[in-house]
Amino acid sequence: MQETWTLTLPSSEKPTSEELKQVLTENEKDLGIFLSYYYKKDGALAEKVNLGSEINFKDESSGDFELEFDLIHYNACLAIHDQKRDQMKITFEIENDKLNLKGAYWPEREMDEI
Repeated sequence: MQETWTLTLPSSEKPTSEELKQVLTENEKDLGIFLSYYYKKDGALAEKVNLGSEINFKDESSGDFELEFDLIHYNACLAIHDQKRDQMKITFEIENDKLNLKGAYWPEREMDEI
């Protein structure tokens, strides 16, 4: 499983790392939804997403960074309410006025043989 997400950039020119930080800050809730897809089978949500590292450009239009977030497990029936801080490395590509984010690759387990 590898999730992707697309954010809109304010201009079509190549953004600086400060402009990318601003876009990530403005889209905190969207990033929480994006990261929550990784943890939905565990019944957890990602909230309070922040940039956890510097933005590393590999070339003009791609690179990576780390996102830090609160991972919250909540189940009222089982009286569970756990919260911990987690992080994930995100790669990005810039195309026109779009910031395409790609999360970590988590291989899914295949069916066991009988």
